[in-house]
Amino acid sequence: MTNKTHECFRVEVIDKVGMVTMIRPERSNSMIPSFWTELPTIVDELSNGGNVRAVVLAAEGRNFCSGMDLEVFGNSETIGGSGDGAKTKGYRSRRNEHFRSTALKLQDTFTALERARMPVLSAIQGACVGGGIDMVSATDMRYTTENAWFSIHEINIGMTADVGTLQRMPKLVPEGIVRELAYTGRRWSAQEA
Repeated sequence: MTNKTHECFRVEVIDKVGMVTMIRPERSNSMIPSFWTELPTIVDELSNGGNVRAVVLAAEGRNFCSGMDLEVFGNSETIGGSGDGAKTKGYRSRRNEHFRSTALKLQDTFTALERARMPVLSAIQGACVGGGIDMVSATDMRYTTENAWFSIHEINIGMTADVGTLQRMPKLVPEGIVRELAYTGRRWSAQEA
């Protein structure tokens, strides 16, 4: 893969290391719809290309990732939706199935990080919130700056952390701690992490 810039990412290969950098610092690298298709494509290309020995997932700006941009769930066309609200309007089972299929597609974005044939490392600075935690919990190793902080923030806005945090975090830290962090939405520091 040659160096390439996408809407949400810049990809560079330097000394056999794939540098995948989120490039939306003005929005704290929030995850917009194109994020969810770009990331697995980039990771799969690096993994299948054969000339990369490791991937570093990093971010421009003060914050690593502020999580999912709420437009992701506010638009029926997002992440493979039909865009035809009439098909789901008023039909709970269709809406539920659309939500379920969307959640599975979002989860698969981060599963691409786990599928990669090479180690994937996260370089985290500033805030790593919500979907950002889903993402870094799917990487092989996580490194932080002293000012990094984390929050499973979904509970604070009435959502569930359903893109991988609750499934992956217990493999990294004790389940009781994961539950406390998910149920309270509190911030924790790089030192505590």
